[in-house]
Amino acid sequence: MALDTPVESTGTANLSGVARALVTAGLLPAQAAADLAKLARERRSTFLAAVIAARAIPAPALAHALCRALALPLLDLSQVAIDRLPRDLLDPKLAAQYHLIVLGRRGNRLFIGGADPTDQDAAERIKFATQLSPEWVLVEYDKLAQALDGRTASAAETLEALTAEEFEFDVTEDVGVVETEVVSEVEDAPVVRFLQKMLIDAINLRASDLHFEPYEHQYRVRFRVDGELREITQPPLAIKEKLASRIKVISRLDIAEKRVPQDGRMKLKFGSKAIDFRVSTLPTLHGEKIVIRILDSSSTRLGIEALGYEKIEKERLLQAIQRPYGMILVTGPTGSGKTVSLYTCLNLLNQPGVNISTVEDPAEINLPGINQVNVNDKAGLSFAAALKSFLRQDPDIIMVGEIRDLETADIAIKAAQTGHMVMSTLHTNDAPTTLTRLLNMGVAPFNIASSVILITAQRLARRLCEGCKQPADYPKEALLRAGFKAEDIDGTWRPYRAVGCASCTAGYRGRVGLYQVMPITEAMQRLILSEGTAIDIAEQAGREGVRDLRQAGLVKVRAGVTSLEEVIAVTNQ
Repeated sequence: MALDTPVESTGTANLSGVARALVTAGLLPAQAAADLAKLARERRSTFLAAVIAARAIPAPALAHALCRALALPLLDLSQVAIDRLPRDLLDPKLAAQYHLIVLGRRGNRLFIGGADPTDQDAAERIKFATQLSPEWVLVEYDKLAQALDGRTASAAETLEALTAEEFEFDVTEDVGVVETEVVSEVEDAPVVRFLQKMLIDAINLRASDLHFEPYEHQYRVRFRVDGELREITQPPLAIKEKLASRIKVISRLDIAEKRVPQDGRMKLKFGSKAIDFRVSTLPTLHGEKIVIRILDSSSTRLGIEALGYEKIEKERLLQAIQRPYGMILVTGPTGSGKTVSLYTCLNLLNQPGVNISTVEDPAEINLPGINQVNVNDKAGLSFAAALKSFLRQDPDIIMVGEIRDLETADIAIKAAQTGHMVMSTLHTNDAPTTLTRLLNMGVAPFNIASSVILITAQRLARRLCEGCKQPADYPKEALLRAGFKAEDIDGTWRPYRAVGCASCTAGYRGRVGLYQVMPITEAMQRLILSEGTAIDIAEQAGREGVRDLRQAGLVKVRAGVTSLEEVIAVTNQ
């Protein structure tokens, strides 16, 4: 029987199921129910929508009556941390349109909090938009309205409501006379507070990057959390110029230049803690897109144990960095954690009796006791120029942010051959292809064989949420195709899958490293000298017990740290 069929008379026999339940419970006179049903038909809405709009029944009484009549669970929203509910499972505009709130997800079910569970149109729209099956949870309409008001308040009101008392930017604003008027405009309090709130929210959500993106009809802000981009808000399009100018001012960039990309830095003091940010601007069709990367130096002090190395891989790395000279290379795509890995090693070696110098573009993490240099191509300070200067500075350990060309590679290799420990990064897919990349740059095979002592390739995979992960039943054939051996599938362990809860993002929380740690042995040196291919080197590494990235990921799957889907997504085989 339909719960919301039209009411044709004042008798309870002709009322819909919900209306009759409310009349029988003594919450609504029969005539009032008929009038509200007629009003609902005229407005093409549901009967409950008309009751709620007219506030004909107190919210608690209506919710409890529906709970009994429809056998649905009832949730007290006043006891729920609204800010911790998931925001990325349903379009906020759709949630606001149908006056509902997303409570969570489990498998293919999406739990929806609403005061009108008879709204079939809302259920169909949600199912179409999310490809999930909506499960209704009753909430009181006044508490729901309060929760929605907190989430969907207009962007202008949100900007005005933010306070800036707790935040302070550490910035030296050096602007000329011509720019003074522009600067006064970007000091507009709502814009300042909005920017500060976005930065603090990003830190609290453990985001690595903030994206401020202008389009023709909208302006959106996205955070990268655990490697995935999430839309956070859509502020008014009118603030894009002021916001871009404000970010440029505190990043010491040219606020009048909007035609070319710019790079800068800024620092935010939050209580006793100071956090660094790297800023990049890019001219687009509809304004400047700005990406702010959060540089968290505390991650390097977590220790090597927190990075996710397995025992044998950690031992190989620690043995290599303790050697007096040679070259260690870390490879992987942008955002794979190469800098954190290098600085973790430098932190282990950072002792009063050791002289450590680094050159980067730019220096992302500030560590006391290490001499850090920023590349400045305009002034002639390139990687190669800095390396030449380092060799006259009596260094013990040198870190080069990235080897980009033959000149830098040659100087770094000569430093490794003359009694210095050199660490650097390269953008290659895995450890074996790093050696062929150096050959393609023009580095002589003898120099590679005599200087490189270890190569680490790495990726970051999302870590499963411990609170909601569940065992997964994969066919044996799927596990074999993924890379497991037949003897590994012995029934003593089970893989886990992502589920999703209020404290994680789509079933994941945090990230873990996948590492291929390849020492350069004598057998590999002979292969390099004979100009062996990356395939030859990979086969030799396999014979020596070196796991490739897929195998390293499968170890994490077996340990229940991440999911098989995540490992397949971030590795290649």
